Amino acid sequence: MPARTDKLDRVFKALADPTRRRLLDLLHRDSGQTLSALCEPMGMTRQAVTQHLQKLEKANLVSVIWQGREKLHYLNPVPLQEIYDRWIGKFERSRLGALRDLKAHLERKSDEST
Repeated sequence: MPARTDKLDRVFKALADPTRRRLLDLLHRDSGQTLSALCEPMGMTRQAVTQHLQKLEKANLVSVIWQGREKLHYLNPVPLQEIYDRWIGKFERSRLGALRDLKAHLERKSDEST
C-alpha cells in the first residue's frame, strides 16, 4: 500500500501547482507537443517548463515519446482516473442513488394523488 500512496502523493503534488495544471490543459487540448510548443503559450523559459514537465512525468501524468531528435509530451489520464475512482466516483454514486430514491419517492406520491 505505501507504493500506491507514494504514487498518489506525487499526482496530488503535481496537480497542486497551477502552472502544471495549465500544461496538462494544453496537452489535453493537443497531446504530443514538443517543449518549444509548450513554452510558447506559457510565457516561461524552457528551463522552467522543463522542470514542471519533469514533475508531471514523475507523477506519471505526462508520457514522453522520442521521435527522432524531438521529445513529444503526451497527457496520461490514467492517474487522474485512479483519483476519480478512489475519491470522486464513490461520492458520485451515492448522489446518483439519492436522486434515484427521490425520483421514485416523487413518482409514488404522484401516483397516489391521481
